[in-house]
Amino acid sequence: MSKVRICEVGPRDGFQNIKDYIPVEDKLHIIDGLIQSGVTYMEVTSFVSPKAIPQLKDAKEIVGICLKKYPDVEFMALIPNLRGAQTAVETGIKKVAYVVSLSASHNKANINRTHEQSYNALKEIMETYPQLDICVDLATAFGCPFEGKFPTSRVVEFLKDYVDLGVKEVCLCDTIGIANPAQVRETLKALQIAYPQLKLAVHIHDTRGMGLACTLAAIEMGVTDVQSTLGGLGGCPFAPGASGNLATEDLVYMLNEMGFDTGIDFEKILNLAKEEIKLIPSGVYSGHHIHIDKTSKCFR
Repeated sequence: MSKVRICEVGPRDGFQNIKDYIPVEDKLHIIDGLIQSGVTYMEVTSFVSPKAIPQLKDAKEIVGICLKKYPDVEFMALIPNLRGAQTAVETGIKKVAYVVSLSASHNKANINRTHEQSYNALKEIMETYPQLDICVDLATAFGCPFEGKFPTSRVVEFLKDYVDLGVKEVCLCDTIGIANPAQVRETLKALQIAYPQLKLAVHIHDTRGMGLACTLAAIEMGVTDVQSTLGGLGGCPFAPGASGNLATEDLVYMLNEMGFDTGIDFEKILNLAKEEIKLIPSGVYSGHHIHIDKTSKCFR
């Protein structure tokens, strides 16, 4: 069987969109359940200011507990700046995600930076903490709510400076769920030709119900790391009409049924998604997707 590694990003990308604070014990219950279901790769939190995302004010506590309890699980955290990188190193996180948008407009709206500022900030992080394993999350890689879709050549050209800087992994993020399978294949093929040494992953939102199709297209192009969230939690407040992420339980079902090796038990992950609904404040679910809290940050 072909092995596909699913990176569960719900504890960061999903929870951050919930307005009412989720107690640490409830977050840890979900994280425990994910790992017991077979998840071995997880974006567990984000090291950002509690003023920006109050939901993740417990980041250090969560990471400390998880690293001690599950030494064999690969935990990743999102960082927006040098301070976040410092916290990651201090807590023991070895892999981080750093977000930049292909769209200049979205980059400014999402993280309040120009492209030049984002590049320079990453350069400083890499120089200061060369031991960090950094994945660049390229937001709006398949389209922007402000600037529309970009030609594939734009993605290739934009990433050149990052590859030259030494970036070894990029996650292509469909921030508003606008991608289609043909576009995913075309983009991946162009990047594989231009940067054969670059490891590629995908993070697909499910706004138009294309999450499974686009993720499968990426897998068929050789991508082995894909991202999703339990229950499809997530969204982007800076992307009008954007819905949640691809639901992990749906992705696991499809891949397991197709004969891929995900290492994740479908029945366990499905039951956990049902438990999650009970833990999350009532009224936020709409099918698999939550209603977006406009005060939270998107990031990707």
